[in-house]
This record gives sequence, C-alpha cells and structure tokens, in this order.
Amino acid sequence: MKSIIRTMLLFTLIAAMILTSGCSTANAADEGHYIIEAKDLKDYMNKQGVVIVDMQKPEDYAKGHLAGAVNIPMANIVISVPVPNMLAPKEQIEAVLGAKGIGNDTTILIYDNNNNMEAARLWWTLQVYGHENAKVISGGIKAINAAKLQTNTETPSVASVKYTAKDKNTDIIATIDEVKAQVNQPQKNVVILDTRSAEENAEGTIPGSTLINYMENNYNDGTYKSVQDIKILYLENGIKPEKQVIMYCKTSVRAAQTYLAMYNAGYRNLKVYDGAWLEWSAIVGNTTQPATNTPAPVESNNKDNS
Repeated sequence: MKSIIRTMLLFTLIAAMILTSGCSTANAADEGHYIIEAKDLKDYMNKQGVVIVDMQKPEDYAKGHLAGAVNIPMANIVISVPVPNMLAPKEQIEAVLGAKGIGNDTTILIYDNNNNMEAARLWWTLQVYGHENAKVISGGIKAINAAKLQTNTETPSVASVKYTAKDKNTDIIATIDEVKAQVNQPQKNVVILDTRSAEENAEGTIPGSTLINYMENNYNDGTYKSVQDIKILYLENGIKPEKQVIMYCKTSVRAAQTYLAMYNAGYRNLKVYDGAWLEWSAIVGNTTQPATNTPAPVESNNKDNS
C-alpha cells in the first residue's frame, strides 16, 4: 500500500512539473546531471580538462585520496564575517580555483568525507559564481573506496591558471530581510526549509519553517538518493516544484547539500539563506516554534553540524 501511495505521489509531482513548466525553469531533461556515482568516475579520470577536487581537511587528504585529486578544504571557500561559513568573495574563489589548475572551461568533480555536504557547498558556490560544469561524487571517499578506485597519498603537481568568476548570482541567495518578510507576512508559494536535526529544531527555529533533516537526502550508505526518491520526499512534505524554497541550517553548509539534492531532482526555485541560524538567532533571537514537519530522528555521522 505504501509503495502505491509513493507511486501516486510521484505521478502527481510529474504532473505538477508539466503544468508549471511555463513559469518554471524545471526541466526533466535537466535532471540527474549534477550528481554522479563513484563507479562512473573512470570515464573522467586522467582526462584533459577535468579536475577532481577533494574537500577533506588537509590531514585527512594526506591519509588518502582519489589519485590525482587536488585538495580544497571548505575553509578555503568561506569567510567568517558576519558569521562563520559565509560565502567567500569572488576574488577569493578565483584565487583558490586558479591555484589548483581550474580554469573557466574545466569540468570539476567534487567529493568529501562528510555526507556530501562540503562537496555540495563548493558546488553551490560555483553556481553562485557562474561555473555550471561541476558535479558532486555521491557518497564521497567512502563510495570511492567501495568502488575500488585508485587512491594514494601523493599531492599532484598542478600549474596555476587564471580563473575569472562571474558576478555573484544573488537570485540563489536569500537575505535575512527576505526571511523576515516571509515570517511576518507568510506567502503560500514560499517555504522556509530547516535542514538541521530535530534536536536543533526543537531548541529554536525560524517560525513557520518546515523541518527535513538534510540526512534524509542520503541512503544509509551515504550516497545521495535517486531523483525519484528525492521528488517523493519533498512532495510528501508538501514542497512542490513551483514553490520557492529558502533553506538554512546552522551555517548553511547542510542547506547546500539539500539545495543540490533538490536541484538535481529538477527543482529550480531555490535559495540558500547563507546567514542561516547563527545570523537569525543573533539578530532576531532564539525563536522557538515546532516545525510544520517533525519526522523521526535520522541517525547522523556528520563531523560538523554546519
């Protein structure tokens, strides 16, 4: 019975996407292209114009990484003003990418060892600055090892290049003023999505938000769920593709993981509230209100609740 209901929900979602195609950029032909499986990496490795980015902390990268991968830890792509883990300015991103041999035409494949969230944060950052040719390796280093791909401890020698980022795309970034406006005058076509844990949500949340732990986007092995399962997950929680979704967590690193899951499944009207809970609670206060959805707690092994 449950499988029948889930199938009906999927058909409803597909119908909704078709009906709203005139006012939405969601396109079924554009689904599933932004997350790849580790087993498919062999089609990219050692190819000219491809750079694989390992997002592990330097000490973990030194212990072992995919052969040929360069290391860009998350600390290199964020700043701590006004709160931790904010989007770094364009000049910083240009310098970081260029130093790793990444040019404007480079295909970038990204992975981490932290539930896909740091890799997704770099992917989202690239979207902000106009680099669309990027994909996240589902399941990260664990999946790479499971696929028995070659790993080593060698740091590849790369020649730096000039990287020129586009101006910041503010259409996919939400400000605190936008979030306040939704809280004060709720719009039916807007959803504020809390991607933190149920425990964090219970301690304080943005009023009116819907709770879907970012770990719900993953299967038990740490890989991203399929496009179909992601669609069903969000439809079951009343989030249709025509709605605008503003997502956040503590510092919107986990929110970026959700952003990628939804984007890969065809959702396009998405924004990350980059200031996130740290900014909201510091300026507005520790508002406490039960989320509109409180699913069963998801066991998480993430190293950093960012």
